[in-house]
Amino acid sequence: MQITIGNPASAPQPLSPYYSQVARVEHADGSVLLFVSGQIAGGETVAEQTRGIFETIAALLAAHGATLADVVNIRTCLTDIGTLEEYGTVRRQFLTGTPPTSMTFEVPRLFRPDARVEVEVVAAVSPSLPASRPAG
Repeated sequence: MQITIGNPASAPQPLSPYYSQVARVEHADGSVLLFVSGQIAGGETVAEQTRGIFETIAALLAAHGATLADVVNIRTCLTDIGTLEEYGTVRRQFLTGTPPTSMTFEVPRLFRPDARVEVEVVAAVSPSLPASRPAG
């Protein structure tokens, strides 16, 4: 097993130098697990922020040869659980296949005062796909 932790140069960079965005775990059979750190995005509404988050997650996954179809687990923090439907409407536009396992939490606040939603994912890439090394 090989573990690589970092920030792909081809994807949006983290908002802080104190964390890495992706942990890539490569197994001997060629399968890969990608652990993507919690992502936030700008925007006035939960829908705008959610769209930006999933665009960033898609770019981070792409840098490792994966897509949103490879997401097997998702964890979401909302500062207002009343916005779950707004969040879910956008999420379903990005995650169109079989829904991944999921947990959603209401939290009093996130690390940025204007952030209303934060999402982290785990993706599993089959060894049948061409192996792709991280872009940076």
